[in-house]
Amino acid sequence: MTRIKRGYIARKRRTKVRLFTSSFRGAHSRLTRTITQQKIKALVSAHRDRNRKKRDFRGLWINRINAVIGENPKKIYDSYRNLLYNLYKRQLLLNRKMVAQIAILKGNCFFMIANEIIKKQFPGD
Repeated sequence: MTRIKRGYIARKRRTKVRLFTSSFRGAHSRLTRTITQQKIKALVSAHRDRNRKKRDFRGLWINRINAVIGENPKKIYDSYRNLLYNLYKRQLLLNRKMVAQIAILKGNCFFMIANEIIKKQFPGD
């Protein structure tokens, strides 16, 4: 039987995978079998961490809002929960990211919004 040499197609496939993992260290960027395993692992991690990033940022925004509420001497709101509940009850279209940005950069504006919510809630005060 004659010897069949594998063509360039397999080599092309391997180099394509090598380009993906060229920045990895050691055998993870050199050995073909390890390269494919590391590529799968990297893609799984990237997919998982995209959702984790959203979760982490949401927690950060909540912490920032809570910190600004806590350091207010007048204690307009006792908790983050009450503030967000009243925002939704008044149908103000502010998500946590926007509220956190307002609270950090423009604290006075944040408390003006909070006062407006309270005035609408208790009109007699």
